[in-house]
Amino acid sequence: MPGQSGRHCVNESFATILETIADLRPDRLVVSHGERTRTWAEFDDEAARLAGYLAARGIGPEDRVAIGLHNGIEYLVTVFAALKLRAVPCNVNYRYRRDELVGLLTDAGATAIVFDASLAERLGEARADLPGLGTAVQVGRDDDVPAWAVGWAEAVRAEPAPRTERGNDHWLMYTGGTTGRPKGVLVRHSWLYNTVCANGFLLLGEPFPQSLDELRATLERLGLDRDAMVCLPAPPLMHGTGMYTSLSALLAGGRVVYLASTSYDPDELAATIEREHVDTVSVVGDVFARPLADALDRAAAEGRPYDLSSLRRVISVGVTWSAEVKQRLLRHADIVCRDLVAASEGGPFAVMETRRGDETATARFRLVPGARVLDEDGHDVEPGSGQSGLLAAPADEHIRYDGDDSATASVFREFDGRRWVVPGDLASIEADGTVVFHGRGSRVINTGGEKVYAEEVEQVLLTHPAVRDAIVVGRPDERWGSRIVAVVALRPGTELTDEEARAYVGERLADHKRPRGLVVVPELRRSPSGKADLRWAQGLAAEPLSP
Repeated sequence: MPGQSGRHCVNESFATILETIADLRPDRLVVSHGERTRTWAEFDDEAARLAGYLAARGIGPEDRVAIGLHNGIEYLVTVFAALKLRAVPCNVNYRYRRDELVGLLTDAGATAIVFDASLAERLGEARADLPGLGTAVQVGRDDDVPAWAVGWAEAVRAEPAPRTERGNDHWLMYTGGTTGRPKGVLVRHSWLYNTVCANGFLLLGEPFPQSLDELRATLERLGLDRDAMVCLPAPPLMHGTGMYTSLSALLAGGRVVYLASTSYDPDELAATIEREHVDTVSVVGDVFARPLADALDRAAAEGRPYDLSSLRRVISVGVTWSAEVKQRLLRHADIVCRDLVAASEGGPFAVMETRRGDETATARFRLVPGARVLDEDGHDVEPGSGQSGLLAAPADEHIRYDGDDSATASVFREFDGRRWVVPGDLASIEADGTVVFHGRGSRVINTGGEKVYAEEVEQVLLTHPAVRDAIVVGRPDERWGSRIVAVVALRPGTELTDEEARAYVGERLADHKRPRGLVVVPELRRSPSGKADLRWAQGLAAEPLSP
C-alpha cells in the first residue's frame, strides 16, 4: 500500500506485515497440513475472501472472532482474515462443553465464530445463551452444516475484502484456566510483533526489522526462494506456544507444518519431521517430549530409526522439561533444546539451551535480559540466599486482562516507576546466577509449615519405571494444613503402591516432600496443550487417605 514502506513495524497491524510477506513470496508454500498446502498468494487470497464474508455480515474493527478449531490451514486463515478487518481473533478450547463455551464466548463478547464440525452440537446447544453471536462458519462436514451456520467452502467464495490502512490493533489470547475461569490477555499488535520476532528472527541471529522496508530487506537477504525456517508446532494453536511459534515462522519468511491427526501422535511427529525436512519443533515440556523420546527409542531399537538430520532446535514453553528427556532426545538428533519460562501474560523470564555434551539439570535457567526475581515488595532476591521470589519481566503499558481490572492489578505491578508482569511463577537464584524454577505459586503445597513445590515431586515420580504421568496436589488436612497426594498413570503391566511411591521419593527428596497418598488412574486429565487439570486431580485427592 502506498506510503507505508517507512512505517515502524511495532506500530503496524500484523495483517499488513503478513500481506507484505505474501507480496514478496507469492509462490512459496506457507503452510502444510498433511497432504494439503497453501502458497502465500493462496493464503492471502483465502483470508481476504473469508474477511469479505465476515465483513458482509457486519464484522469490523474491534469485533471478536472466536476460533474453535484444531491445528490446520483454516485456523491460520481465520486469524489472518480477522486481522485484515481490524477485528480481534480469540482462541476457543475445542474440548469445551456447553457451559464452558457460553462462559468464554460471553466473556469475549464474540460476534462471530469459526468452528470445527465436532463442536456443532455443543455450540448449537449454547446458542440460546449467546444472543450476540450472529455469525458462524463450520469447518468440515460440508454436507452437514447446521441451519444457523455456513460451511467454510461457501464462506471463502465471497468477494475478497480490499486491503486497507490499519494501525496498532488489539490481539487477544485466553489463558488455559486450569485453576479458574479462563482470562483473556489483551495486548496490542506491537506486543505481538516483538514476541513473534523473539521466537523467529532471534533464533536466526537476525536483528528485529524496524520498518516494512527493513522487513523486506531482511527477507531478501535470507532468501525469497527458500524457507528460512520450517517450523512444526506440536501443541494446539489455541495455546500460546503453538500460535506464537507459527507466527514466528511466517514472519521470518518460513513455512509452518501441522500434524494431520487431531490428537498428538509422537510417531507421526517424527515421521513428519523426516518427510517435511522440519528444522524447528515446538513442544510443551515432558508432556510432548517424553512420548517423542519413547517413540524415537522404540524405532531405533527396532532398526527403523527416524531421519532427524534436518532438525536444528526443539523449543519448549509452559511445562517442566526434564534433564533426562532432553538427554534422550539429544541421543537421536544434534539439536539445541531451548527451554523457556514464559506466560500468556508476558515474558520470557528465563531460558536454558542444552546441546550434546552439556550438563543438564531440570528446572535450571538463566534470566533473560531485563527479567528479575523479586520479593513481594519489589526488591531483587539476593543470589545464593536461598530465598524464593517471583519472576518478573517488563510489561507493555497496554497489556491487561480484558474486562478484569482486579486481576490486572494483581499481575501487572508497578515497581521502581516501571510496569512489570508478575504472573506468580516462583524461583530462586543460586550464587552463580542460575535460576531455579519452582513453578506457579498456586502449586506450592504448605504441609506442616514446610513449602513443597508440586512440580519438583512430580519430576521425581516421573523417573520411576512404573510411572507414565503424574500430578501432585495438596489435600486439606486439619493437622498438617495440607497432605501431599500423587495422582499417577502407570505404564502397562506395572504396579505401584503408596509405600513404594513414598519410599522412592523419600530416597531423593526431603522427608516432608514424600506423597502421603497415592491415586492410580488409567489416564491423567490434561488440556490439549498439556496443562494438568488440577481441579480434577484435587477432587480425586479429596477422597479419604490412610493415616
